[in-house]
Amino acid sequence: MPDVPRLGSGIPLVARLREMDRLRAAFSRSAGGTAGAVLIAGDAGIGKTRMVEEISTVAAEQGALVLSGRCVDVGETGLPYLPFAEALTQLRATGHEDALARPALRMLLPDLLESGVQGEVPEPQRFVPNFAPTLGKVQGMQPRREQDIGQLRLFDAVHGLLGDLAGNSTVLLVIEDLHWADSSTRGLLSFLISRLRGQRLLVLCTYRTDDLHRRHPLRPLLAELVRLPTVERLELPAFDKSAAREFVDALAEGGIEADMVRKVADQSEGNAFFAEELLAAFADDECGLPSSLADVLLSRVERLSEAAQQVIRLASVAGRTVKHSSLREVGDLDDIQLEQALREAVQHHIFVTGGEQVHYSFRHALMREAVYGDLLPGERVRLHASYARYLQERQDERGNAAAFAYHSMESNALSNALAASVRAAKEASQLGAPGEALRHLEQALRLWDAVGEDERPADSDELTLLRKASWAAGTSGHPERAIAYARSAVKVADRQCDHALQAEVRRRLAQTLMAIDGSEDEARTTIEAAWVKAADLPPSPTRAWVLAVYARMLRATGEMDMARERAELAIEDARAVGATGAEADALTTLAIVREAAGDIAESQNLLLSARDRATEADAVTVGLRARFYHGLNRYEQGLLDEAAAVLADGMELARQTGLSWSDFGVELRVLQMLTQFAKGDWDAVDEPHEQARGRVSSMISARIAACCVHMTVGRGRFADAERTLAGLRSEWRELQIAWLCGEAGAELAMWRGKPELAIQRIDEVLDWVTKVDVSWPMVGIKLGAMGTAAAADAVARAKVKGEPLDEMLAKGEQFAEYARKTAEHGIPRSGGLGPDGRFWRVRAEAELTRLKGASAPAAWAAVVEAADYGAVYDQAMARWRYAEALLGADRRDEAATQLRLASKTAVKLGAKPLQEALAQLARRARLSLAEDGSGPRDTVDLFTPREQSVLRLVALGQTNRQVGEELYISEKTVSVHLSRIMAKLGASRRAEAVAIAYDRGLLE
Repeated sequence: MPDVPRLGSGIPLVARLREMDRLRAAFSRSAGGTAGAVLIAGDAGIGKTRMVEEISTVAAEQGALVLSGRCVDVGETGLPYLPFAEALTQLRATGHEDALARPALRMLLPDLLESGVQGEVPEPQRFVPNFAPTLGKVQGMQPRREQDIGQLRLFDAVHGLLGDLAGNSTVLLVIEDLHWADSSTRGLLSFLISRLRGQRLLVLCTYRTDDLHRRHPLRPLLAELVRLPTVERLELPAFDKSAAREFVDALAEGGIEADMVRKVADQSEGNAFFAEELLAAFADDECGLPSSLADVLLSRVERLSEAAQQVIRLASVAGRTVKHSSLREVGDLDDIQLEQALREAVQHHIFVTGGEQVHYSFRHALMREAVYGDLLPGERVRLHASYARYLQERQDERGNAAAFAYHSMESNALSNALAASVRAAKEASQLGAPGEALRHLEQALRLWDAVGEDERPADSDELTLLRKASWAAGTSGHPERAIAYARSAVKVADRQCDHALQAEVRRRLAQTLMAIDGSEDEARTTIEAAWVKAADLPPSPTRAWVLAVYARMLRATGEMDMARERAELAIEDARAVGATGAEADALTTLAIVREAAGDIAESQNLLLSARDRATEADAVTVGLRARFYHGLNRYEQGLLDEAAAVLADGMELARQTGLSWSDFGVELRVLQMLTQFAKGDWDAVDEPHEQARGRVSSMISARIAACCVHMTVGRGRFADAERTLAGLRSEWRELQIAWLCGEAGAELAMWRGKPELAIQRIDEVLDWVTKVDVSWPMVGIKLGAMGTAAAADAVARAKVKGEPLDEMLAKGEQFAEYARKTAEHGIPRSGGLGPDGRFWRVRAEAELTRLKGASAPAAWAAVVEAADYGAVYDQAMARWRYAEALLGADRRDEAATQLRLASKTAVKLGAKPLQEALAQLARRARLSLAEDGSGPRDTVDLFTPREQSVLRLVALGQTNRQVGEELYISEKTVSVHLSRIMAKLGASRRAEAVAIAYDRGLLE
């Protein structure tokens, strides 16, 4: 972990562009002679000081005089006018010391008497009302009158001083932490702001909103100031999730993993200071809340009365939110006492209220954590026990079982915690929350051996808990934990003599193993062992399910005939005993077998039947599987709109049932993202995808990220893509992650002009894929075509540099041959090569013509046509290369048409690298991308656009002939352009022309 920089040390300003625009506008108005004030409000640590520093830098760069002072927390009896004294003292360092020569300022700056400022300017004679006759009648009023007059003179002197300074340059006066201002400072500030007129003066004040309780003395002043037309209030909100993650990443200079960035950003809840402290704690390997941050938070609580602190401590034990009735009963407090304490906590922004039921929440989760962490151990146990007693009488109320389990656990009542955890898990499962169910089941399993046998729940046992935990883990995005619990269940079941039970737990283990690549051998062994135990059983749901999962395994390993036999046996058994869920699962497998044989229509009918049977049985996971394979078939047939509709239906079912992160919930999500990318719905792919409260398996998170990275590359966010690819390298144990990263990494390298790196990445992923997959994996067609394209780019670069070509030519031909042989020998899922496979096969052939130096228009026309099934980005890329080939054949009008069609798609997708490539090609060919053929001039430099292009290529070392080939003009025309360039630069040779152009900034 790198050292974490502190705020204000050069971290880029994040997510405050709108607020900065308002501050810049206010400064511009003041610089133009319209004085104003801006009150910047926000919670402590939200970034007010950073905003002030940013606008102060802007003001100083524009020649403004910046004066700043800060209030300090010394109470109403502290030093009066401290921020103004601090600000005006800075005039001495800026060469404006003479401006301080005003007698009235001696009240503000006593050291003026000691320094003996020369050349004092007498105060202008102003009218001061004579209240002596009236005040003299009242004993003791004369001294007060003199004090008021002195204060008025001071106010007038400060106002006059700032006005004089503003006559020479714009003045920015900054007063920070106004919530700590004394009454004198507030009075002077009110005097100044109410008299802002035509001065070139901007007053900038900051204050904390979370410090302003209802009776805070600043509130009346704020109410008065915001009514003035010259005053603007600027509220700084907390960062949203995206901005918070961007801030944390900038804070750590990109040196931490994405999971840590997300964790810190989420915990900070958009507060910059909190994020900084939390990140520093991670850097120092601290556990829990950093002590520095805890001290800051606790200091806010310690200002309150003892009664309010007791209630806050009591509330922290309940969690972030607690009901009013719970506090009253658990704390044994009378209503008046409780309401007084709560009112104080709300007024000081420790609590916020809300909801139909009266409850209170800590304003920030870290505040609750700090208070809870400050409890004494015995105090904590005692309070948890009080909550447990309160909840024990209310366990039938919804949600109370989980709370009772928590408080029982924390108060060491283990038997109560075990029973409540089991009930809470059941309740969570019924509500469609498998992640919560898993948490409660894991707690119950941890407690099982710690609780005596006679104190355990009578309606549960260890095997039941293990099986439920395996299911909950598998359906909440934790396949590795699902496998671990399923293995434990097998061990426990083997202690019994029930063959049906032993077969069932092995079936479940095999099913969970099939969700992870690399576990096929163990899954095969497990399901075969399950069948050995179930084969001699009469027809039953267990036997039907074992056969159904056995059929799945055989289909996955390519044993289609055996898979069909097992699936048909499973359907027969299932129908005999009414196991509709097992029947639906076997029908799905049978549909996939029929699809592999090329019987697409029959496969679709079987899948629709499986979907309906799963709905009848309320077998949601089976229904998700049927929908996934239905959508996959539509996707592979190139029917992208149909696929999108099927997948959307599956995703909606998964969301409604809480199974979004189950095995096939994830499969549906991944395929939906790939379909959206192919269709050109990139905005949907680019949307942040929710995670199950950040607690899904790292492998599942990696699969989602791998599906997004191709779009990230396509939109030109190269730095983000590189970080993502580097972070995903450790997850290449999953086949799909490997090939998605390999494709995206190769395309990224090509866009960055590094074809050799693209080839290296393709070789790496091909080596990996062929090791873990069957021979001739179908993804090899695309990888081979991309490798050929990268080799063609490398050959083009080698030609420019005059380097040998033979090795790279051979490499490109090797890639093209691999794509060709994969298309010939590979085994597609649906029995025949789909439109995507056909597209990449013809793309490989077209790239081969480009590799050999004569890009063939006919070959690229075939590629464009092959992408016409709906792959919009692939087709736009093909049009780009087609246009190049057409220009090489001097078919300019056709090339212009292809360029414009590709450009339209690229703009719609936000595909910036492709947009730039198309624009560059259009410039080289002197074509316009506008539909009417017209367009603005590309440059107003010394050279024409054509001369610029010639000069750039000459600077790269190309000969006149090579330049002509690159720009589709004759060698003689290149010579003419070069002569004009040298004449304009006064050069006699090519090299001299290039050197002069570099010196004059005409070449990058």
